[in-house]
Amino acid sequence: MLAATLAASGAHAAPAASAPSPLFGRWAVDTSRMDMPPEARPKSVTLAFSDAGGGKVGLTVDIVFADGKTVHTVGTNPADGTSVPVVGSPEADAAAMEHPQANVLVMGLSMGGVPASTRVYAVAPDGKTMTEVVSFYTNEGKPAMRTHYFTRVASP
Repeated sequence: MLAATLAASGAHAAPAASAPSPLFGRWAVDTSRMDMPPEARPKSVTLAFSDAGGGKVGLTVDIVFADGKTVHTVGTNPADGTSVPVVGSPEADAAAMEHPQANVLVMGLSMGGVPASTRVYAVAPDGKTMTEVVSFYTNEGKPAMRTHYFTRVASP
């Protein structure tokens, strides 16, 4: 599932640019492309990234799971790799993120002091789609990756 239910290469702050980052806006995952049985897929997953000022990134996550349970998480994170608490996420209680390029965000998540996942969000050059590559460990302790595909549903 998406550990992005919340809200890292050195100490980079959010890039300074005259135009807003193409990352900022609201995104919906294409649940039909999720690598899980259709009956187990969430009904919807929406992420909203925003410029929170002062080198911080705002993140709102809304998930409606297959069973109808919902998760709504809102956070503001410094984009310099500093770890901050996450409240309300079933997958993470701490996060660190960096925004090394205007179209890229890297996020590291942990739960109970144990690494949970690393996520790399990359917006396509046309600004209409975004991928999220998730690196995590399976229950057997083996590294694994999965990719989620998003479509922009609103600009900032």
